[in-house]
Amino acid sequence: GEVLNYRLYLPKDLPAGKKLPLVLFLHGAGERGSDNSSQLKHGVLSLIRYGTATNDPAILLVPQCPDNQQWVNVPWGAKSHTMPPEPSLPMRLALALLREKMASLPVDPARVYVTGVSMGGYGTWDAVQREPSLFAAALPVCGGGDTACAPALKGIPIWTFHGDKDGAVPVERSRDMFQALTACGGKVQYREYPGAGHDVWTRTYSDPSVLAWLFAQRRPPSSP
Repeated sequence: GEVLNYRLYLPKDLPAGKKLPLVLFLHGAGERGSDNSSQLKHGVLSLIRYGTATNDPAILLVPQCPDNQQWVNVPWGAKSHTMPPEPSLPMRLALALLREKMASLPVDPARVYVTGVSMGGYGTWDAVQREPSLFAAALPVCGGGDTACAPALKGIPIWTFHGDKDGAVPVERSRDMFQALTACGGKVQYREYPGAGHDVWTRTYSDPSVLAWLFAQRRPPSSP
């Protein structure tokens, strides 16, 4: 009986039988609401344009978190957090929606990705911590995760981004996750933008090398 608005981008004129990558995109706090359009403000167009330019289009799944709710029920300004035992309602619905679309659309299960900004950066870490077997890679932008979960993520390629002058989400959140994953042998990269504030997503998603890295990641075949 719960409701989660979302937008879906499905490329046109697909060859029969072709399987596509899918990107779950989690927006930031400023795009919450019920208009089912504000969540398209950042990043989404860049992902669509990249897929068109490279002839490797992706299905984009872009849910909208309702007003006064969060992808992860933790304070954004805290220096650390422990992953809540249960996902927030919007995150639970987003993960259920993802599984539904993976089952009903021509999705390549080896190429399912999650990315997001700010509140959605927290959501990206939370999603991959809760469902590591779903994702081929994660690209969290100016968010933070639970460093105690790093060992469970060490097999998943992750590239995280932050500005060192971020006044909304402490830069230590990305630094600490990078250090925790590095310490346990994780497949992690970190780009810190010197002098940059909170908005580092514009330059991140407009960088073709970042998107090329994301779409190059694939989950290894499952063991028989």
